[in-house]
Amino acid sequence: MSELLTREQYQAIAASLTPAAMSFIDGGFRPALSGKTLPTVNPATGETLAELAACGREDVDLAVQNAREAFDDGRWHKQHPSARKQVLLELCRLIQREGHELAVLESLDSGKPIYDCETIDIPELIKVLTWHAETIDKLYDQTAPVGADAVAMVVREPIGVVGAVLPWNFPLLMLGWKIGPALAAGCSMVVKPAEQTSLTALRVAELAVEAGLPAGVLNIVTGTGVDVGEPLGMHMDVDMVSFTGSTVTGRRFLRYAADSNLKKVVLECGGKNPCIVLEDAENLDKVAEQVVAAAFWNMGENCSAGSRLIVHENIKDALLERVKAHAGEWRTGDPLDPANQLGALIDKGHFGKVESYLQLGKENGHQLLMGGDTLDGIYVQPTIFDGVRSGDRLAQEEIFGPVLSVITVSSYQEAIEVANDTDYGLAASVFTANGKRALRAAQAVRAGTVTVNCFGEGDITTPFGGYKQSGFGGRDNSIHAHDQYTELKTIWIDLSDDVAG
Repeated sequence: MSELLTREQYQAIAASLTPAAMSFIDGGFRPALSGKTLPTVNPATGETLAELAACGREDVDLAVQNAREAFDDGRWHKQHPSARKQVLLELCRLIQREGHELAVLESLDSGKPIYDCETIDIPELIKVLTWHAETIDKLYDQTAPVGADAVAMVVREPIGVVGAVLPWNFPLLMLGWKIGPALAAGCSMVVKPAEQTSLTALRVAELAVEAGLPAGVLNIVTGTGVDVGEPLGMHMDVDMVSFTGSTVTGRRFLRYAADSNLKKVVLECGGKNPCIVLEDAENLDKVAEQVVAAAFWNMGENCSAGSRLIVHENIKDALLERVKAHAGEWRTGDPLDPANQLGALIDKGHFGKVESYLQLGKENGHQLLMGGDTLDGIYVQPTIFDGVRSGDRLAQEEIFGPVLSVITVSSYQEAIEVANDTDYGLAASVFTANGKRALRAAQAVRAGTVTVNCFGEGDITTPFGGYKQSGFGGRDNSIHAHDQYTELKTIWIDLSDDVAG
């Protein structure tokens, strides 16, 4: 992790930046073929940071064509595995070199606190890329036990041209989750960043070419979902799409695959994640610290946010007092001030959505324990509503803002039933001092990741993705992410005497 700078130093870096805003195709920047642009705005100030290339179908076609040519001639996947590894490791070195600038660019573009960009996003991006780079020359293929008369090899081959569609809440980290395993597998890529947060993806692509990645292997096409995402999902020459974002949009990519070439689709979608605190949970102050981090980290703009606190009635009051105390320590304000834990929401439209849930909670008579107000038309205070029932909208719908709904239960069984009472199944947390109960709860909750006595998502070694409407087709992170960017091929060699002669 780079050393944190002062607010004034970050502001100086921000003033010096001139971000690239054109698409990145075949190793270089280029405007949209139509010449159109769209503004990318600093949500904290309303200032236009750059005019992005507003690409369309013809730009997607060009990017896919270049990615296909790069894949077919083998300029990347036919390189020796150790050579490809060194390119990705060099990219990590360059990202480290540019760490402060990338962190500031990420904060300006997304409203994220610079503290998180410096201490989480940049280090985790490097860790993800390094981990997948190191798998390149360490993964072995297999032979099957077929007897003495044949040799059956089961080998991985890169799937081909991959389309990656990124969300706006973790632009750099989600870029790493996609390009790390896909490039390690030998694929070529066309990446569509969110139109609100495209600037860091463009810079990383530029650094990748500087690191030695051949032109055409990694292409970034900027623009809207309608103009870029849909043509990418429908493209007949894209072999796979990996998407992170809302469940509503994720469904569209399944339709695009069905209506085009049956490309493989991997979806990581929404969540309404439970944080279960049972009556025997120990160290409630530590539990409260984890509850606050789960609910409010990244302004609640997090698919794995613990937005439902399911707490046993016997310890509810004691826990909530501690939760309010910890939440009160989280400062909201200028994202470039490293003293602030909460920055701006991504844009006015999303701010309006989150604000509507604050109003809904008040109108429905839920007890407002803290927060509930907005600041400067783009910041939302950490908010806690008590008295929420499992069927209420606050408990069922993904708010994607710093809003925690408290649901009171009277038994372990009720806690599990409430936890599973949702269309989602991405992540969950269980707090209990009873090891057997912890394991039973982890098995009973229908979620892709269940943490015990902490909030988290695992790390790069563990798969991340969801049950039910939280995911489809695969997982990010771990070796499972690498495998989803490959095809399995069986090569059968007959050794029988009547064939060999």
